[in-house]
Amino acid sequence: MAKIIEVKVKPNSKQSKLELNEDGSWIAFVRAQPVDGKANAELISLVAEQFGIHKRQVAIKTGTSGRLKRVVLDMP
Repeated sequence: MAKIIEVKVKPNSKQSKLELNEDGSWIAFVRAQPVDGKANAELISLVAEQFGIHKRQVAIKTGTSGRLKRVVLDMP
């Protein structure tokens, strides 16, 4: 079963964390810079850890070059 979440990414943060907003969207604070896909890779790791799934089960559907992303989770 696939689940889609909306995530706003804030790169260059002091710590890496994922927070749930009241509206159901997420804010991802990532330490990596938005260069060469480093922030996206860290986002995938954070989401996988938050939902208890493997990194290969997480994919960025839209917004790979922007701050607002739709992330698809392949949930068991």
